[in-house]
Amino acid sequence: MEQQQFTSREVIELTGITPRQLQWWDERGIVVPSRQGHRRMYSMEDLAEVAVICELRERGFSLQRVRKVVRFLQREFSKRLAATVGGSSDYHLLTDGKTLYLETSPQQIVDILKNSRQPLLSICLSDTVRQVRAQIHRAKKNNGSHRFRSVRRLKKAS
Repeated sequence: MEQQQFTSREVIELTGITPRQLQWWDERGIVVPSRQGHRRMYSMEDLAEVAVICELRERGFSLQRVRKVVRFLQREFSKRLAATVGGSSDYHLLTDGKTLYLETSPQQIVDILKNSRQPLLSICLSDTVRQVRAQIHRAKKNNGSHRFRSVRRLKKAS
């Protein structure tokens, strides 16, 4: 089965990222797409990573912190971010700014929150990946239209 590819323009439309940010992330090796000539082509995994990174950045994560999260996930699961959080379980990233927790069990999440001595930020990484996939599915259903609404705009509207 041929893997779906997305142009830079489609990634921008889906995630709300700026063209310059996307280019900069490629230059820095944060999300590196494949190339077709001079065109950057993003896989579903690339797109999911961009969407999750946008979510983390929107929540105040520095790019250095985002890199740590991505490395942590790759080290823990030996998979790309989209493959890790794209399954049937909900993955919640919790952090106090120093320590990272990635949990799927609601009980473990509650235990971490109860035992924390300071506020924690919690993000459901799986929701972000599901939202991007749902947008792509809706676009395909609408006669293959390539009109996407940014995940950021969808969140603000709800």
